[in-house]
Amino acid sequence: MSDRIELDLAPEQLERTSRAGGSPRILIIDDEAAIRESLDTLLTLEGFTVAIAVDGPSGLEQLSRNEYDLLLLDLALPGESGIDLLPRITALQPNLPVIMITAFGTMGNVVDAIRAGAENFVQKPWDNEKLLADIRTAIARHKAEEEVVQLKRTLKQRYNFENIVGKSEPMLRLFDVVAQIAPSRSTVLLQGESGTGKELIAKAIHANSPRRDRPFVPVNTGAVPSELLESTLFGHVKGAFTSAISAKKGLFEVANGGTLFLDEIGTMGMDMQAKILRVLQDRRFMHLGGTTEIQVDVRIVAATNVNLQEAVREGKFREDLFYRLNVICLELPPLRSRREDIPLLAAHFLRYYADENGTEHRSLSPEALRVLMDYEWPGNVRELENAMERGVVLSTTRTITPDLLPAQLTGSTYSTSLLEQKPDASLFDLMEEIERRIIADRLERCHWNQTEAAEYFKIPLSTLNQKIKRLNVEVKKRNRD
Repeated sequence: MSDRIELDLAPEQLERTSRAGGSPRILIIDDEAAIRESLDTLLTLEGFTVAIAVDGPSGLEQLSRNEYDLLLLDLALPGESGIDLLPRITALQPNLPVIMITAFGTMGNVVDAIRAGAENFVQKPWDNEKLLADIRTAIARHKAEEEVVQLKRTLKQRYNFENIVGKSEPMLRLFDVVAQIAPSRSTVLLQGESGTGKELIAKAIHANSPRRDRPFVPVNTGAVPSELLESTLFGHVKGAFTSAISAKKGLFEVANGGTLFLDEIGTMGMDMQAKILRVLQDRRFMHLGGTTEIQVDVRIVAATNVNLQEAVREGKFREDLFYRLNVICLELPPLRSRREDIPLLAAHFLRYYADENGTEHRSLSPEALRVLMDYEWPGNVRELENAMERGVVLSTTRTITPDLLPAQLTGSTYSTSLLEQKPDASLFDLMEEIERRIIADRLERCHWNQTEAAEYFKIPLSTLNQKIKRLNVEVKKRNRD
C-alpha cells in the first residue's frame, strides 16, 4: 500500500488548497478611504494579498465569490453595522476569522463583537506591529484548524479512524499497516512508550475489522490488582471467594465476537500469563471456581511499553506467550520522532478542550509553538494533550503563550537545546545564554517595550538596560504608528 494519503477534494476545496502555499488573502470592509489605504499599504508590504470593499453589501458580494483567510471589518459602517453583518458573513464563510476595527472601543462593543463571532477587536489608531501579530495569529489558528479538520476527514474516509491525528511518514506507514491487518483475525501486539496512543490504534483496528459491530473491551492489566485480575478477565461463580456473593461474567465473555484490548500486558504475573496463553491456544477458559469450559471468539490486541524480548531474556515474561502475541507487531513512534505532527495535535486538542469547556477556540503564539517543537516529550501525545488542556483552562485570551505551558516544557526548551548546540560551553556561558534568550523572548512578546518587560521581570528599567547591554541582546525598534 502507498504510505502517502492522497486527498480527494471537492472542486470548491481546490481553490482554498491551491492558494494555501501562496500569500494569505485578506478582505478589508471599511467606508473610510484613508483607513482602507493605510491598511492596504501595510498589509501589502507585509506580503498579504488584499481585497477592498467600501460597505457591507459590496463586502458580502465579494465573500460570496471568493475565499479569504481573514476579514478586517469596520464596526461603524453605513447602514448595517459590522456586528449586524457578522451573522451573514458567518453564513457565507463559517470559519473565516474576523477582526473588528473601530474608533469606539467600549467594553460593550468588544463583548458584542466577540459574542457575534469576531476573532479579535482592534481600536483606532492601532499599533502596526500588534495588528500584524494579531492577524498572523488568527490566520495561523484558522489554517491549523482547517488542516486538522481536513486531515481527520481524510483519515475517516480512507481508514475509518476516529480521533487519530497525524501526517508524518511514520504515522502514515502505521495507518496503512493498520488498515491492511484490521480485517484479519490475527493477534496484534502494539509496542511503544507510554502516551503514544496505543489504545487509539487498537480501536482503529477494531473499527476496521468485521468485528466492528461487536464489543471493544479495554482493560489495563497493570492497573488491576493481581488477585482480582483473573476474576476480571475470566469471571467467577458464586462463592468462588469470600466476596463473590453472585456469579459474574469476565471480560473475555463480554468481548465475545469482538476485540479484547489487553493494555500493559508486560506487567502481568507469570501465573496469569499461563492462563492467557491457554485461552489464546484453545479459545476456552473456565470461570474462577467453575468446572465448565466456556468457548469464546475474541480477537486479542495487546499493548506494552516494556521490551518483551528483554523481559523474556530476564525470565519475567513467558517466551511461548510472547510468540503467541507477536503474530503482528506494530511499533508506535514517540512524539519526538514525528515533530511535524505537533502543531496538528496541538490545534486538535486546543479545539477539543475549548469545546468541552464552552470557551472560544484558542491558538498558540509563535513563541509557544517553538517551545512545543523544542521539547522532547517524554510523556508523548498524552503529555501534549494535558499541556493543551491546561492552556485552555488557564488562558484569559484566545492566544496560548509560553507562560501558560507547564514549567517542564519551558525549562527544558532552553537547557536541552543549549546542551545540544553548545556541548563544550561552561556553566557560566550556558546561564548567560539562557538569560539572554529569556530577556529577548519577553521583549518580543512586549513588542520591544522595555518598560513593560522590566515591570514583568520586577526589576528597575536601568537594571534591564544594563543586562541588555552586557548580554548583547538584540533589541528591535518599536513601531509607534
